[in-house]
Amino acid sequence: MSRNRGRKADQNSAAGRPRVRCAIYTRKSSDEGLDQEFNSLDAQRESAEAFIASQKAEGWEVLPETYNDGGFSGGSIERPALQRLLRDIEEGKLDCVVVYKVDRLSRSLLDFARVMEIFDRHNVSFVSVTQQFNTTHSMGRLTLNILLSFAQFEREIIGERIRDKIAAQKRKGKWAGGVPVLGYDVNRSGPSPRLVVNAAEAARVRTIFQMYLEKGSMLPVVGELSHRGWVNKRRVTKKGKELGGRPFDRGMLYQLLTNPIYTGKLSHKGQLYDGEHPAIIDADLFAKVQEQLQHNGRTGGVIVRNKYGALLRGLLRCKQCNCAMSHAFSRNRSGRFYRYYRCVGASKNGARTCPNGSLPAAEMERVVVDGVRQLGQDEGLMQTVLNEATAAHATETTGLIRDRDHIKSELARHHAELRRLAAGDSTSQEAINRMADLHEQVADVERRLVPVAKRLSELEHETITPAQADAALARFDDVWNQLIPREQARLLNLLIASVEYDGLAGTVAVTFRPTSIQALIRQQLEEAA
Repeated sequence: MSRNRGRKADQNSAAGRPRVRCAIYTRKSSDEGLDQEFNSLDAQRESAEAFIASQKAEGWEVLPETYNDGGFSGGSIERPALQRLLRDIEEGKLDCVVVYKVDRLSRSLLDFARVMEIFDRHNVSFVSVTQQFNTTHSMGRLTLNILLSFAQFEREIIGERIRDKIAAQKRKGKWAGGVPVLGYDVNRSGPSPRLVVNAAEAARVRTIFQMYLEKGSMLPVVGELSHRGWVNKRRVTKKGKELGGRPFDRGMLYQLLTNPIYTGKLSHKGQLYDGEHPAIIDADLFAKVQEQLQHNGRTGGVIVRNKYGALLRGLLRCKQCNCAMSHAFSRNRSGRFYRYYRCVGASKNGARTCPNGSLPAAEMERVVVDGVRQLGQDEGLMQTVLNEATAAHATETTGLIRDRDHIKSELARHHAELRRLAAGDSTSQEAINRMADLHEQVADVERRLVPVAKRLSELEHETITPAQADAALARFDDVWNQLIPREQARLLNLLIASVEYDGLAGTVAVTFRPTSIQALIRQQLEEAA
């Protein structure tokens, strides 16, 4: 009550005319052009000031406070200047709000109704310079709501057009904007932005994909990435703010491993389109990683929680039903603990649907481990595993060499331009600035070359010969006997892709990973250390 009495007293001027304190509110959806000397917000305020000046005879006057929201959408009222304006209204500091157009205040009919409720509660009127209203009359309110409905309709149409444009761009393989991912940079020098390969980051992406296949689950990969100090994509916004550079967690790693952009594709609403950008990961490697992720999703990451030492959990499958075989246990009448594997299909649909029945766990695990021991005695199988390892090694090496050559070409271009500038008029300010930029670019390119060269050097020493494979298998028992059951299960998952049991034929087929021998050698080195 005291606030209203103070306002009424303040509204009586010496001439007997009411004093109308007018606050001007301005808004612009984007921050483009706001750094200019006279921008859109200034133009809106100038128009509003001219209108208020035309109402001077009615006692209108402009308050010195500014309420400018630059770079904020009208689809929400969560804007700093608008919130400050509403607080000042609550405190009784003004009598009228003036805007250039209605949609500067809000483009949402619901939000506008909430704002107008606050205005009405505090006897604050609302004026649009280009659409004159008197909100105290029913006709003015009707006209205002009609205009605001059209403003909201326009906003929704613009949103639909933007979504349609993004869909059309992706169908044509063009990058439609967003946050760039590790392995790519955004080249904005052409008529439209496009993705280009960042060679150093691309090498890391390939290593992460290979690392996941070798380790078999995400948590060990996250640990290794943390140990190496590898982080996600770093980027700088238009305003100079640095983002990204965070250590990987499971969520970030999963997003990287499942992103089809690395195969040269663009995804939009579940559809994949061929992109203009080059691929970093070949389709076969990407497919193997997706298969492993799906497999781990079905098994729930059982290696980590392998409480009862089920060595084949997540590996063993029933050939007849094409289903996984789950690990279970029970106790017989004498209280003896008994472990076994059973077809998931039989568990769901009944034992009659599967000819395999239950398999004694210890016996099946012994058969598979003996298969690993005998790998060196089967020359054909050993040669197949070595050939697959050699192919994987060659694929990674080829990609790294391509990245290294690309980086060196970029470095050569920078040095050539530096020599050209040094031979010409190198005393001009423009030449000096360009040479400074080039020196920074050279330093950046040289930094990107380091991890590529390091990984190539590592690969030179990772070539596995038949003699090394035989030696690793000969020492298999020494390593195996030192591991606890959970570690034994992890080693089998590094060596073996799947174990298929055919109950009708009574056979067990073991499929080894291409990196199996390399994983065994690495395990032996870890035990020796």
